[in-house]
Amino acid sequence: MSAVVLAACSGGSSAGSGGAPASPSDTAAPVTLQWWTGQTSDAQKTLDGLAKEFTALHPNVTIEGSSGAPTTDDLLQKVTAGFASDTYPDISYAFGSWATQLGESGKTLDLTEKVKDPAVAWDQFPESARLTASPGGKVLGVPAIVDNLALIYNPELFKAAGVAEPTADWTWDDFRAAAKAISDPSKNIYGTAYSVSGSEDTTWHFWPLLWQRGGDVLTPDEKKSAFNSQAGVDSLELLRAMAVDDKSVYLDQTDEKYGPLFADGRIGMIISGPWQLYDLVQKKTPYKVQVLPGVNGNHQTVSGPDVWVLFDHGDANRAYWSFEFVKWLTSPEVDVRWNLAQGNLPLRSSAASTPEYTQYVKDYPGGDVMFANLQNATKPRPTVSGYVGLSRYVGEAIAKTLQGAATPKQALDEAAKKADVALAGG
Repeated sequence: MSAVVLAACSGGSSAGSGGAPASPSDTAAPVTLQWWTGQTSDAQKTLDGLAKEFTALHPNVTIEGSSGAPTTDDLLQKVTAGFASDTYPDISYAFGSWATQLGESGKTLDLTEKVKDPAVAWDQFPESARLTASPGGKVLGVPAIVDNLALIYNPELFKAAGVAEPTADWTWDDFRAAAKAISDPSKNIYGTAYSVSGSEDTTWHFWPLLWQRGGDVLTPDEKKSAFNSQAGVDSLELLRAMAVDDKSVYLDQTDEKYGPLFADGRIGMIISGPWQLYDLVQKKTPYKVQVLPGVNGNHQTVSGPDVWVLFDHGDANRAYWSFEFVKWLTSPEVDVRWNLAQGNLPLRSSAASTPEYTQYVKDYPGGDVMFANLQNATKPRPTVSGYVGLSRYVGEAIAKTLQGAATPKQALDEAAKKADVALAGG
């Protein structure tokens, strides 16, 4: 993505206090805003072009841009370090899991009233994305990217193994049986794959299994862990049995190998998202997409929505134009030119009726299944400030278990003790 900088030439910037944006005295006054996008060069070129369109429509607004940091992962530290020196941007891309931490900084704008404007069409964003952008009920940004995990499979490997292809009614028992039947050690073919790096990639793949069984990540007050419930133990036992007993799971130590191996026809099924489709299309890999297997008809998935977070500099003009720009960028007609061009899902439900979406589905078969699957993303990942630590401990527990070094209950109980410390601010 490209970064845009809109900084107020009319008046200096003072450290923000996290309030609701006031009305500017003069919306025609020159303004410059800083936009940190956290995107790669190709995506950034697209956003640079859109930024130029916006400034052509509003000549008093200057948009200068940069990615903001060497990688998206580095953005959080860069933004938070900037709070002390008043060098933080007006707008920044942020992973959804950062939302609470950024909100607690006191530096974000409160957009709760702004998004009630019918022109924003707030209800067209998926529920999980709206909740992620509203930690504690305060809206601090606008969804930037939405996604979800679905089942991507190779129909040729299913045919070769004599296994019926997945259906929308599949259970996890069906998934396990298919993975075992497809696995062929003599040909280095695995039924499925799972990351054991211990990263968030390891952890968030686990949440749908937990939720489908009625479990949850946190207690209702979000103060303590709840993932080590019986639902959690049963979910991890399924994965353990597949990896250790059936040996049908390729255990990826890096997060980076299972996608290319699937693209090369070495893995029958992976649980992944829309970002995977671009590589599969480029590689001409035979693939189809289905919703996740379910438990008792519950096919809940997980979404990882990211957010354009808006920051307060105590300047009404900067606050006004920051919101106007993000509102324009995420509008139905502009979003389809940005997200769909990158192979991402559209942000809004209304996009399904656009010619750009029709072309997207042609270019990326299965994208329509993933778009519809947003309806199965009914819970947001926690955005509490201790989530980063919790995720790491859960990831380590999963990795140990899938490699035969711990039982599910032992691993999850140990992770819960450590996660509770992180949730308490330790």
